[in-house]
Amino acid sequence: MSAAFGKCYDPTGNTYGVPTFPWRFAPDGYATRRQLRALGLRPGGQPVAAQVMRRARRRCGGVQVAYLYEICRAKPVRPMTSRKWGALALAMLARRTCPNCRIDAGYCIPTSLGMCVTCAYLAGQQAV
Repeated sequence: MSAAFGKCYDPTGNTYGVPTFPWRFAPDGYATRRQLRALGLRPGGQPVAAQVMRRARRRCGGVQVAYLYEICRAKPVRPMTSRKWGALALAMLARRTCPNCRIDAGYCIPTSLGMCVTCAYLAGQQAV
């Protein structure tokens, strides 16, 4: 067993407070938030049941952690209501509308430009 594997293996939870497993070695019955979402579930207020850990040189602490939840305690995802769909549509429309020409660009306006591509390059050509 490698040293990195041993540091990440704590099934009793004595070291980290929750059972800890190496990356890809979690037992069945646990899932991350994304895995729950793919199954059509959500954590539903349950506490973190376990975690998986791996070394990550780019992280400040040197480890990357993913929290796991029990699948049997998860609840179904709440369905979208008509008001939620409407609010989402308005938010996306605001992201697609250019603040200069007030036209729906058909794509999300890049935050680096702050306006649609046509206005950004038209303003750049006029400045020269």
